[in-house]
Amino acid sequence: MRDAVVEVNGLTVKFDDFTAVDNISFTVNRGEIFGFLGANGAGKTTTIRVLCGLLQPTGGSVSVAGVDAVDGGRAIKPRVGYMSQKFTLYNDMTVEENLTFIASLRRLTKADYFKQRRDLFDFIAFDRPLKTLVRDLPGGTKQKVSLAAALLHNPDIVFLDEPTAGVSPEARSSFWALIRRLSGGGKTVFVTTHYMDEAEQCNRIALMREGRIIALDTPGGLKSSTFPMPVLEFEPKGAMSFARFAAIKRQELFLFFEPYGIRFHACVRNGEEWEKVRSTYEETFSIREITPTLEDVFIRREEVERV
Repeated sequence: MRDAVVEVNGLTVKFDDFTAVDNISFTVNRGEIFGFLGANGAGKTTTIRVLCGLLQPTGGSVSVAGVDAVDGGRAIKPRVGYMSQKFTLYNDMTVEENLTFIASLRRLTKADYFKQRRDLFDFIAFDRPLKTLVRDLPGGTKQKVSLAAALLHNPDIVFLDEPTAGVSPEARSSFWALIRRLSGGGKTVFVTTHYMDEAEQCNRIALMREGRIIALDTPGGLKSSTFPMPVLEFEPKGAMSFARFAAIKRQELFLFFEPYGIRFHACVRNGEEWEKVRSTYEETFSIREITPTLEDVFIRREEVERV
């Protein structure tokens, strides 16, 4: 069993009367790609701020790379890197100016800085002039330089907050190749993302809702525990009214029946009962068994929590 580099027990964060994070517990192992999924306001970023030593918890305990979150988390900060969705680099400064500034904040020696910069540029395959203004970089390249900035001090753990938001599918794929290489090299990577295909690449995923973790497992484990019966795809053979959809969704036969593009994903409660009526549904739908998506899991788990 791999060693845990993050241990969270009963973490609670309150802002006056509002509870942003509500008594959550989990561990993360070295070299793991750990994903956070949840709507805006679910508590993901607040949790990450505590783990980065940027925010003191109201209650519970946190250990990051063997260091407890005490004294304002000062001892944690050298051990973690953080790449924000909205701000990591200054757009009106060059690539070199940004990295030099970050190196000074991290108190790197000149020799360590130049070595790290050279190694990281090789890692992200950066081949543009150092004097290039950040605002002139393509979106995918800018994100890679932001990743290099977060790794400049060689942290044990790197937190990536929606790192591929707004970039092309090709750039997203390239960036995730870097994430897998980081993990393979022993770095622990936390990722928040709204892209379900990216979440599929995490070793484990925590689903958060209203400050609580409502599920935590591997992508495959989440799918099998959420849907005890096979998931089916229903493709209408003709026009499908909202009234028809609502009527089907209300039936006790279905544990889950939700739109997915022009099709519907469904899970029945009882296989024997379903086989009795399947032919009736095949008059208006083409039906096939599919592997559920993480989007299906997220929708179903949210639905259960609302009940």
